[in-house]
Amino acid sequence: MWQRLAGFVLKYRLWLLALLFAGTGIMAYYASKVELSYEFTGAIPRDNVKFLEYQDFKSKFGEDGNMMVVGIETDSLFQLEFFKEYVKLNDDLRKIPAVENTLSIPVAINLVKDDSTRKLKAVTLFQPVPQDQATLDSLAAIFHSLPFYKGLLYSASSHSYLMAVHINKGILNSAKRIEVVEAITKTAEAFGKKHNLDVKLSGLPMIRTIMATKVADELKMFLKISFVLTALILLVFFRSFSAVLMSMIVVAIGVIWSVATIVLCGYKITLLTGLIPPLIVVIGIPNCVYFLNKYHTEYALHGNKSKALVRMVQKMGIVTLFTNLTAAIGFGVFYFTNSAILKHFGVVAGVNIMLIFLISFIFLPSVLSYLPPPKTKHTSYLENKMFCSVLDLLNTLVFKYRPMVYLVTILMVGAAILGMMRLKSVGFIVDDIPKSDKLYTDLKFFEKNFKGVMPLEIVVDTKKKNGVVNLQTLSKLDEVSKLIAEQPVCARPLSVAEGIKFAKQAYYGGDSLNYAVPNQFDIGFLAPYLRMKGASGEASTFTKLVSSFMDSTRQVARVSVNMADIGSVELPRLIDSLRPQVNAIFDTAQYKVTFTGTSIIFLEGSRFIINGLMESILLAFVLIIFCMLYLFRSWRMLLISLIPNIIPLVVTAGVMGWMGIAIKPSTVLVFSIALGIAIDVTIRFLVNFKQELPQNNLDISATVRQTINETGLSIIYTSLILFAGFMIFAFSEFQGTKALGWLTSLTLVMAMITNLTILPAMLLWMEKALQKRAKKKDWTPLDEEPDLELGQIGLDEKND
Repeated sequence: MWQRLAGFVLKYRLWLLALLFAGTGIMAYYASKVELSYEFTGAIPRDNVKFLEYQDFKSKFGEDGNMMVVGIETDSLFQLEFFKEYVKLNDDLRKIPAVENTLSIPVAINLVKDDSTRKLKAVTLFQPVPQDQATLDSLAAIFHSLPFYKGLLYSASSHSYLMAVHINKGILNSAKRIEVVEAITKTAEAFGKKHNLDVKLSGLPMIRTIMATKVADELKMFLKISFVLTALILLVFFRSFSAVLMSMIVVAIGVIWSVATIVLCGYKITLLTGLIPPLIVVIGIPNCVYFLNKYHTEYALHGNKSKALVRMVQKMGIVTLFTNLTAAIGFGVFYFTNSAILKHFGVVAGVNIMLIFLISFIFLPSVLSYLPPPKTKHTSYLENKMFCSVLDLLNTLVFKYRPMVYLVTILMVGAAILGMMRLKSVGFIVDDIPKSDKLYTDLKFFEKNFKGVMPLEIVVDTKKKNGVVNLQTLSKLDEVSKLIAEQPVCARPLSVAEGIKFAKQAYYGGDSLNYAVPNQFDIGFLAPYLRMKGASGEASTFTKLVSSFMDSTRQVARVSVNMADIGSVELPRLIDSLRPQVNAIFDTAQYKVTFTGTSIIFLEGSRFIINGLMESILLAFVLIIFCMLYLFRSWRMLLISLIPNIIPLVVTAGVMGWMGIAIKPSTVLVFSIALGIAIDVTIRFLVNFKQELPQNNLDISATVRQTINETGLSIIYTSLILFAGFMIFAFSEFQGTKALGWLTSLTLVMAMITNLTILPAMLLWMEKALQKRAKKKDWTPLDEEPDLELGQIGLDEKND
């Protein structure tokens, strides 16, 4: 079959190349339309209970992750000239398109009792802007007497001040968010530069935007590096510019098709799909190495170019098909997870790994048929002294020191298992950001001075209209707020109860001792004063703020908490400890309490990704087992093929445990990628072993030695290319991507070593059983077929 396929490709090469380039042109058009994803909830299934609760929360109260925060630390804030500049900063931020409002000291509201109208007037405390220091000092004293703002806009334990900037949620879900975040950043940094201050910036809009932008930047960088690096390795290997150029064209076409697939599937570039183009380069190059290496080997034997091309396709077609198929399975199984982000990654990666096989299968034989035969210098790498020495060492280990190989392997696996027992699973919202990055250090500033900026929401459904403004409910909300404020990782919560407490303080002349929930006696006097209006007769800013903590029917209340990024281990513990105490306050027969918000959604997303990856690895393992059974038709060969690939995965897990690298989405991905790619080496070795076994009169030892010598070179080179290709990810700014890079490289190098030592050693160990099976002639290689005359498949017999 493969000979006839070779004949078909070579006979219709011009048409096939024309179709390939025309298709690539069309795909390039679609690839140019690729967009970045700014979605933060893509990891969670749309029918997940927590996702539905979060959507219900947003339908009632709007987006909870649309706030950026600007922080400064200074003891000069209430000095007149500096304060005027701080007011100007607030005004400049409000002028930025898509900034809906700010909450800061310059626009802080104070409530003033007006006995003539029996109303509480909401007045902006620092407007008009004070023009003398005495007035500013007086207003600052009033501001500090208002407990409502303590811990919200300033830290009582330090000279730290916070300005909250609310951004339109529609803008946050579009590419325009980059412009808005950049404008806020530039405005704040200009203020800091003018006053020699290190302005701190954080908040989910900024974190998401910076991470999405870095994904796009790294995608471009990794593509360039992977192309240059693989080109250099290929040039050293083949010493032929034509071989390098062909290989680069193959992977370039693969990259274009992969990006276009993202667009055609309706997906966008995420932290995961952004890895696919560089992966296509890394996976596509071994295809080229296998084909070119076989072509050069065959041509060196008989000097007939056409025959060499046919034998290249015949011998390597089945190998490359199955190596790509197992790699595609390793990625494609992500489609069967419940996580949308993993589904997208699995579909695009799986489809394009098979497409890169098709591209190389059409392109390489077709182009090689037009080029002159390889010269001696192009095939001299086959006799490279250094690599010949390495192959001799491998033969010595396999044939003379097998017990030592087994002993070292057992000790290594034992140490790895001990390391695996130390593995932990934990993730943080800014987990992938380097600890020295300003984004990370700024977040830690807000956690230190304001307990954090990550949103957690507690939704209380009173199950009756106007139930929120009931005094009993307000008292319970205040009790929950005090409970949460006691947690060291949580800031003082905001709720409608805080607004009512502020109103009571105003009613009693601004005395901070009256900052408390009114009792039954107070409410009779206070109720008329709560209908606050601004100067224009519209609801005041304070009224709008208080109303934002109730739904339109006043049946559902929210308690909003800013908290530290404590991670996927501590957050569930915190929620589990709070839930029974909150339920004790709000009787579940009368109230329904829900914990939601971006922090909860992140936790749920991480859990789904990790569980999905674990399940997909098991599924990939099962599917690869079926592939190997179909390919080799022998349970012994199946056992022999799996052990050398399980060992590297175990060793990598052990290294993670000993080095304290946590199990998280990016690091779990290592095992699926490595399993799908490492098995390629096994297939390459065992298929060659089966192909050569009849040529050696079923002599297992002779065939093992020949297979090491024939395939060892291409296996070492492809492993070096894969190692270098994945190591480029180690230069990522994202810690997870960095770990993915060097851990995958480690796994692939280990797979190379085990497949060139343990695998042949096990073949020799089962020598008698395999020989007996081979003699029965029920162990036939899939590509075993009689050589056809070149004329039978439409090719010239002559040496080109």
